[in-house]
Amino acid sequence: MRHTMTEQLPHNTTHLPVRLRVEDYELLSSSGALDPYRKTELIDGEVLFMNAQHRAHMRIKSELAYRIRRALEAEGNSLFVGTEGSIAMPPRDEPEPDIVLTSEPHGDGAIPLASVTLVVEVSDTTQAFDLGRKARMYAHHRVPEYWVVDVERRSVRVLHQPGEGGYERGEDRPFGEVVVAATIAGLSVETNGL
Repeated sequence: MRHTMTEQLPHNTTHLPVRLRVEDYELLSSSGALDPYRKTELIDGEVLFMNAQHRAHMRIKSELAYRIRRALEAEGNSLFVGTEGSIAMPPRDEPEPDIVLTSEPHGDGAIPLASVTLVVEVSDTTQAFDLGRKARMYAHHRVPEYWVVDVERRSVRVLHQPGEGGYERGEDRPFGEVVVAATIAGLSVETNGL
């Protein structure tokens, strides 16, 4: 934004971050400005570079998405199970979770927030971030349910009942147990062998 001489900007003695909006981020992305970083997401107005996915992460994400899809089909539920789709969460968030369940998979641009019923992050090195800042962001935007798969601890943290400070309810399920969704009727997923 350009300022004229008549506008007075506040005196600044420290470096302040410039927080982007979803539309700013999408413009940067579509222009190719973020291409050298391969994968990024917008969290609270900051563009964050995402680590490469190693085999354990890739295998668990793919297998879990498959099992969720099969469980939904068995229940006759038409929710779409997508992997690595961006979710538009205006004004300053556009995360790209590992797995997202949406009722609106068709169309252009990011997945509309109102269509999202469940988000899953597979966490091999980012547990603190996924259970902290990301959990607060998803809760703030009222995503009904959020699962964090902890690769090291071999467990799934199921979070639901979003509030302003985060999710109000949560429970851990070790691999080998069935994970039952708190907000999607009939969705239960076997974790044996993940």
